[in-house]
Amino acid sequence: MAESKLELESPPNPNSLIVSAPPSSPPESPPVTTGGGFVPAVWFRQRPKIRVTTEFDSDSSVFLHRISCKVLDSLAKLKFSFQNNGKGELSDPQLALTSKYLSLHYDIEEKNALVNASFDVAPGLQFKAVHEVKSQLGELAMVADLAGPAYKFELSSAVPAIGKPRATIRFPLGEVSLEEKEEEEEEEQPKRILSVNGILKGQIMNGVCTAKYKDEALDLRYCFKDEQMTFIPSISLPSNAMSFAFKRQFGPSDKLSYWYNLDTNYWSTVYKHNIGKDFKFKAGYDSEVRLGWASLWVGEESGKAKTAPMKMKVQFMLQVPQDDITSSSLMFRAKKRWDI
Repeated sequence: MAESKLELESPPNPNSLIVSAPPSSPPESPPVTTGGGFVPAVWFRQRPKIRVTTEFDSDSSVFLHRISCKVLDSLAKLKFSFQNNGKGELSDPQLALTSKYLSLHYDIEEKNALVNASFDVAPGLQFKAVHEVKSQLGELAMVADLAGPAYKFELSSAVPAIGKPRATIRFPLGEVSLEEKEEEEEEEQPKRILSVNGILKGQIMNGVCTAKYKDEALDLRYCFKDEQMTFIPSISLPSNAMSFAFKRQFGPSDKLSYWYNLDTNYWSTVYKHNIGKDFKFKAGYDSEVRLGWASLWVGEESGKAKTAPMKMKVQFMLQVPQDDITSSSLMFRAKKRWDI
């Protein structure tokens, strides 16, 4: 009610008492000023969260910094990265804007941009494009679903076009591609021939067999794996180079891996021991470079910094050359993330 009155029930007369409440008014809103603290506070609450990540590698003595945040109502991500050495000199500044359908990567020093675009033209038909501004080179591709999303046909071509487009068929057991390539011949102009590349995977007994054919070379690989052991023999044709890998799990925290190349007699071994989720110890030896090493990870090795304690991952590594033990070196890498 805009106005309320309290009246006596007796008939009105000159001596009757009427008490009226003052008109109600909406509560006054706090003043919004540009020089006070109200507008900055609202902006601070609504601004996107900023993620700052810093990595350091003692081997190269270089810091890598990345600053990123989500923009356009979280539809895109803006990222700026750069490096600096121990002298404070900045290098390799990069600016990137990525979204679901379009991404732009800009190299500030080279003044060059790489543009990627991908969107659906129709149900089951996708268009993809890549273009490098400085070299004026790129690639166009169309991907179509055949018998459901598990079967795809892709037709791609370089821009500017060089020869016929590349055709690729993908299916649950692998993929096969057909493309043109140049065949160099002595004292003659190079000829363009059709080349077939592909990869096939299939279940054989209790393992997975993989056949990869590329550049007239065939790599065959068989992987047998159970709860405690993994055995992986492989052979390359026509070179007949053979190798095998063996992995043994000793409980949930310990694992031993061994790899041997029968063609070169080179071998390597790695021992892993997990201490909880955030600590891992690894030690190994590589006969090809005659080097022994040991490393300690603080934070999950394959995880991100945000899941590590204090959002920080650290790796310490000791390398011991077999031929000169006195030249052993201790290195470390660190990665820290801040959410602002």
